[in-house]
Amino acid sequence: MRTVGIYYAYWTHEWDVDFIPIVGKVKALGFDQLELNGGTIALLDKLERLAIRRKADSQGLRLSYGIGLRKELDVSSLDETIRLRGVAFMKKMIDAVHSMGGGMIGGTVHSYWPAVMPAGMTDKRPMLAQSLKSMRELAPYAGSQNVTLNVEVINRFEQFLINDSHEALAYVKAVDHPACRILLDTFHMNIEEDSFGDAIRRVGPYLSALHIGETNRKLPGMGRMPWLEIREALDSIGFDGPLVMEPFITQGGQVGRDIGVWRDMIENPDLDALASESVRFVRETLC
Repeated sequence: MRTVGIYYAYWTHEWDVDFIPIVGKVKALGFDQLELNGGTIALLDKLERLAIRRKADSQGLRLSYGIGLRKELDVSSLDETIRLRGVAFMKKMIDAVHSMGGGMIGGTVHSYWPAVMPAGMTDKRPMLAQSLKSMRELAPYAGSQNVTLNVEVINRFEQFLINDSHEALAYVKAVDHPACRILLDTFHMNIEEDSFGDAIRRVGPYLSALHIGETNRKLPGMGRMPWLEIREALDSIGFDGPLVMEPFITQGGQVGRDIGVWRDMIENPDLDALASESVRFVRETLC
């Protein structure tokens, strides 16, 4: 049975928040897993991290972590000072996650977000080379700390380095370490992939986790995503990783600005009720 999770920022307008209230309720809503901001976790002190871990354990809840590295921490930067600063921060985050029992860190672990190709640049291969240099150092370090780094495949409007499953597969094969794997996201796939099923089958055993949401980032079950095709592809590769919802439906704050939510997608939403209904849909459809 695949585990089903949700990203904490569904409930928030800012990235840095108190996680404890969210940790305390998602199990009761029907989830097995909660994905938190790895950047925030990296900056918390040991006691704060321990409190989150204990709360999750008391709920029987698995934790995972996401990150969109800031430009000043870009591990693909052509500026070695910036690249090394990013590598150091990633190691700090890996250490923090290790202290909480290990697990997955997914997102732009390979570059920064949100991002467009630098002005005047027409060939991204130099930055890709820098990213690979960073990941070939980070992946073994993560593996030694019981952490997996999941490179997220992100659409062209939010990032430029790895936009589809072909690029992601070439990247993780070039890194060639079991602690560097792939995170696909149905929202981004809807923009970049010719076929959901083909993309999932293409990355096959390198797929570590799947972010799920509708084409407009509403919760699964509220739109037109081809869930049956996705389910069949997941079954065909024997996927047993987590399915983590990453819905964004309310405007406001830095979360809304960064994601590009300029209107409330649902009028006066009962967020908890919608999440509980969606997790039932996911279990019936994808598990």
